Amino acid sequence: MTTSVAIIGLGIMGSRMLKHMRLHEEFSPDFLWDPNPVACKNIIKQDSKSQIMKSANEAIENADLVYLACPPSVREMYAIKTVEMGKALFLEKPFGINIQDSKNFIEKLKNYDVPVAVNFTQAGGDALADILASKNSGEMGEMLGVDIIVTYSAWPRQWQQEADWLRFKKEGGMTREVISHFIFFTERVLGPLKVKWARTSYPTDPTLCETGVLAKLETDKGLSVNIFASVGGQQPDRQEFTIKGSKKSRKVSEFYKDSVSTGDNFIPIRQEPLDPRAVSLKAQLDNLVLKINNKPNTLATIDEAFRVQNLVEEILSNT
Repeated sequence: MTTSVAIIGLGIMGSRMLKHMRLHEEFSPDFLWDPNPVACKNIIKQDSKSQIMKSANEAIENADLVYLACPPSVREMYAIKTVEMGKALFLEKPFGINIQDSKNFIEKLKNYDVPVAVNFTQAGGDALADILASKNSGEMGEMLGVDIIVTYSAWPRQWQQEADWLRFKKEGGMTREVISHFIFFTERVLGPLKVKWARTSYPTDPTLCETGVLAKLETDKGLSVNIFASVGGQQPDRQEFTIKGSKKSRKVSEFYKDSVSTGDNFIPIRQEPLDPRAVSLKAQLDNLVLKINNKPNTLATIDEAFRVQNLVEEILSNT
């Protein structure tokens, strides 16, 4: 039997997850809800097997698993309702827009004996698994640190425009949405990080999100994690994570292009998939099946996600 799923929030992430859950043999994403009637109308055009419920609570009641793709400010409300009903929970990051409130939120989640995981998209991918194996085998030599480079001509990007909250300082920005994924990746490979210093730049409009980030994080062994991010100018998107080793270094670009260098140009590790997003989401959903069946998996835990959130908010607060 398949796992019945409720999706709360039918914007970019909700519609994307619906598509790929429908393709997965273990999920039936049949119960949907969003406060925006236009989003509801569009999603049924995408997937006529689903039904729009009268409320979020009704969607949650009918499902075994709830996926939250709503903005951060309302995630706690729906998440607590989910675990109170004894349902499994899969949610986007961050937990909220205030660190203390988010800490209280996850402490509440821990009071319920249900599967809970956070959607860091690289957690189930080949790149992270292969880099961990390469590091642990000694193939990369001594670990020397990480460089994270993220640049965009505009934020939000063109395909994100309908998610208007992404452009505001209160909930959005590239650090929460993108850099957080690479910080998660780094902690999986190198261990816990702390912020040594950061300088974040904002537009003159105080409501808008950051346009530049320079930061240095460190592991407990003193390994440096350098972050450079900027918005502006005509250029293609650039999203790069490079982990440096004394024998070999590895670079992951655009979340899936995995390559290796021994000093010369980076050489691709594997052939690029025709649809990298489909491969990534399939891996996440395969791990989600393991999670809801209480089996070992690589999905991000709530503690890992909260550590990342703390680091992100500390970076954003340093101006």
